[in-house]
Amino acid sequence: MRAPLSLRPGTDRGRVLLVLALATAVTVFTATVPLLRDWFDLRVYHGTVHTWVYDGGRVYDYRVPGTPYGFTYPPFAAVAMLPMALVGLHTAVVAALLLDLTALAVVARVLAGRAWRRYGWYGVALAACALALFEPLRDTVSFGQVNLLLLALVLADCRLLSTGRARWAGIGIGLAAAIKLTPALFIGLLLVAHRRRAAAVATGVAVGATAFAALVAPDASRFYWTRALWDTTRVGRLDYVSNQSLQGVLARLGVESRAVWAVLVVLVLCGWAWRSRRAAAAGDLQAAFALTGLTACLVSPVTWVHHLVWLLPSFAVLIRAGHPRVAGAVYAVLCTSVVWLWFDDASGVDGFLGGNLYTWITLGLLVWLPVGHRTEVRRRDTHSTTATTVPPTTEPPVMTAASDQPGPSSSSTAAAAGAGTGSGPGRGRARSASSEPTGSTCPPASKPQSSSARASS
Repeated sequence: MRAPLSLRPGTDRGRVLLVLALATAVTVFTATVPLLRDWFDLRVYHGTVHTWVYDGGRVYDYRVPGTPYGFTYPPFAAVAMLPMALVGLHTAVVAALLLDLTALAVVARVLAGRAWRRYGWYGVALAACALALFEPLRDTVSFGQVNLLLLALVLADCRLLSTGRARWAGIGIGLAAAIKLTPALFIGLLLVAHRRRAAAVATGVAVGATAFAALVAPDASRFYWTRALWDTTRVGRLDYVSNQSLQGVLARLGVESRAVWAVLVVLVLCGWAWRSRRAAAAGDLQAAFALTGLTACLVSPVTWVHHLVWLLPSFAVLIRAGHPRVAGAVYAVLCTSVVWLWFDDASGVDGFLGGNLYTWITLGLLVWLPVGHRTEVRRRDTHSTTATTVPPTTEPPVMTAASDQPGPSSSSTAAAAGAGTGSGPGRGRARSASSEPTGSTCPPASKPQSSSARASS
């Protein structure tokens, strides 16, 4: 389908003007409509490190002034954030913005592959405007969160595996799992995909980083693994509307049974293992990684809205598989902050459907996301077969997989993949609207949503 004429200016001047107009509209929207987060999570990180280094405080004792919330990540995350002790908060904010931009560039490069070259600067500029509207991305930046950095680390391993440089694969996943526990599910993906060496590397890096943190901060490590990890009060209310996980749905329904949640988690994990194995067998690692990100959001006890940046790979898979309209429609919903309409009351049928809408989207993508599609590779293969004359042979034809791709162990898969792949709520003191949970429809909350929630955050 051809793009509307208004979005396809014929001159560079027209493209520049359109991009400037869109950028201005996006800037005005993000600065006025969503409620900003006031770098809440970054202030948690910065205050924790400064108290630990300069005041002799303990990592998990720090609280943001006026709130009962503090650091809830594994000890290695605190060790990795030690450089923040050398700078002030404003410098840390600037550094966080630069890191987010770098991580976003890595994510976009891995997901788009070489396809971005078809559209040049104009396509990249339009994509940047669209990404700026994505609510999970907006919140990640506004909170000063680490979601994008972790996504970039994980997708870097996807890139290495897809391009045949598996020797170094697993390091990014291991570091991400040591910083937050949820990315450890990607180690499970490596096992499901029969990438045992990469799984061993990821496990070794995660264990090594955790052991290093235990040497640097033995008391903090002991406290985290024996107490903080299991203390759900450090996370926030499970029924808070921003918690778009299966546990959040159950909590808003008033279901407190851990057994019910465990059964749902097991069912989701079984579906994930089956679909991920199929994707890996078809050589579609990007889809396998996308499915794992979706599953991590569903099974984590707490998945705040900004954690849903893990859905970004799914949109790339949908577009690559020939479903740009579906991708655009779902993406647009995730730009609206619609779940905040049920901020005060998520009861009733409308609350069940609307207040959990992001969860239903995540679950739907897990069930329906196409796997085994390599559009660019197929086009290139078709071109090569039509352009090359193959002499007759008496050899029997070689049967290929249904996805028209070689298996994961084939070196041709690696080359093709390289070219084609692309917290807690309710926090203490009353705050100004600019520091509360986002969404133009969200009234001021008593506590800001923070993603510095323990393992699941």
